[in-house]
Amino acid sequence: MNGGVKAGVIGACVVVLAAGGYGAYQLVGKGGVGGSPKPDPSATMISATPPTDPLALKQAQAFLDAWASGAAGYPKAAADTDAAATAQQALTSYSSGLGLSTIAFGKPLTAVPDPAVPNAVKVGFTVTAKVGGPTGHLWSYPDSLDVVQTNSGVTSVRWSSAVLYPKLGTGQSLKAGAVPAAPGTATVLASDGTPLTAAKYPSLTQIIPTIAGSAEGLRAVTGGSGGSGVVVTNAAGTTVSTVKVFTPATGGTITTTINASLQAVAEQAVVAPTLDGKPGSVVALDRTNGHILAIAYSGHSGNTAINAELAPGSTMKIITSAALFDDAGLNPSSPAPCTADVVADGQVFHNDSDITANPRTTIEQGFAESCNASFIKDGYDDLVHGSDATALAKEADDVFGLGNWDIGGGVETANPQVPMNPAGSNAAADLIGQGTVTMNPLVLASLAATVRDGAFHQPIILPGQPQPPAAKAMNPTTDGYLRQIMAFDANNSMGTAYPRMNQIPGSGAKTGTAEVGPTGNTTTNGWFTAYDDNISAAALVQGGTTGVGTAGYIVQSLLNADH
Repeated sequence: MNGGVKAGVIGACVVVLAAGGYGAYQLVGKGGVGGSPKPDPSATMISATPPTDPLALKQAQAFLDAWASGAAGYPKAAADTDAAATAQQALTSYSSGLGLSTIAFGKPLTAVPDPAVPNAVKVGFTVTAKVGGPTGHLWSYPDSLDVVQTNSGVTSVRWSSAVLYPKLGTGQSLKAGAVPAAPGTATVLASDGTPLTAAKYPSLTQIIPTIAGSAEGLRAVTGGSGGSGVVVTNAAGTTVSTVKVFTPATGGTITTTINASLQAVAEQAVVAPTLDGKPGSVVALDRTNGHILAIAYSGHSGNTAINAELAPGSTMKIITSAALFDDAGLNPSSPAPCTADVVADGQVFHNDSDITANPRTTIEQGFAESCNASFIKDGYDDLVHGSDATALAKEADDVFGLGNWDIGGGVETANPQVPMNPAGSNAAADLIGQGTVTMNPLVLASLAATVRDGAFHQPIILPGQPQPPAAKAMNPTTDGYLRQIMAFDANNSMGTAYPRMNQIPGSGAKTGTAEVGPTGNTTTNGWFTAYDDNISAAALVQGGTTGVGTAGYIVQSLLNADH
């Protein structure tokens, strides 16, 4: 019991126990009503001495006997409390809300001090109520009430909502009737109706129950049947919780955007022998609408497919190229000298050793060869203006829609980071996906989809989820240039993506290798993102020495499965 001790005067009428167990009534004080002397206030104050256990048990029994006698006994039961009007209304509401037919109480057996209510004795009892009408259900539960006494020795039940039910709060009521299915009981389906299970699709082990138990998932439930039981409602009549289930509700189904066939391929691709046991992850999207078709990962780093926050390496050159086309007015044939190294803000940036220096390299060729010097030279010259290095982040956010995504179903994803104004040499390093830029396969799959479709569609896993558009539409000319250089990388033998993509119709791609870890103890991660006419996909392999030699195999598997 959680009610506080009454600090004022108990009403002029108080309960005096009669031998039969029901309360009789008499006026406290020496006089009567109207013109009679007022009672001595000290006689009606709550005593600092709790009632004896026998007195507390007798008072509790009197209250319960009156309550059990039905609506006609509610005034007597209410008068046995220290808040008669409130108690009578609550007893009536309890009866009507539950459709109460009968109620009985086990004999009060315990009487102990209540540490939550000073100067009170806590009496325990059991309730057995038949709810839902004459043909309803029996519901039993343990309960308790507090008994206090005045300085003059008059006892009463200390009223609170918890007298009716232990977990009932102020302003809440009990209601018998339909109960919803418990969160998490719905069956989560792929887009074709295939049930998604952790046993068959282990990468979805956490995602499936998250969707089933989310508010968005419950709103998306179809089918199923209602159950019956008892719920707690608030003052507005809204269900707060289910406290008793008589007939369980069936959960229904929640349909996601996952493609069962592609998910199965993805599960196998991230553990393929070609990865030599290295952790891999992948995401595939429907490039026309942002629907997530597959999410898979391996290893012990968690779901890196959607939660990684790692430097994306040269795959960042998709956004850098777009910024050069949009902001600097360049095109795929614009010069982008591929020197052996280049200096920006005092830091020397090198190319991979297998890239041949060529001062006449174009943006298209530099993209295909993944020449760092080409993009730092053009990017630092044309996108960084003194202390203003915001062009790259604006392109990422405004055109490619990077930001705080909500894919639906309560599934959390890591936000990409392209800092708005990186300091020092980071302004150059960010251009090639190092520095302070972080992404994951979900983000990279979206980059490829945006290029292929010519518009950003925020990725979602539940159909009908809000998909806020990018702040700016993709410039059609820029999009044409991006598709040209990504197709060149995928289909020209000089392209780093060529070994994986050259047999896939309509493909465009970009590889990436990113250095991670402290200076002097760095490792590399392999990245790969690509599209065909229908889908886009992106993969990460932690510890991969090249994107094409590791992550490329994963993406290739998904694009091949699409044909």
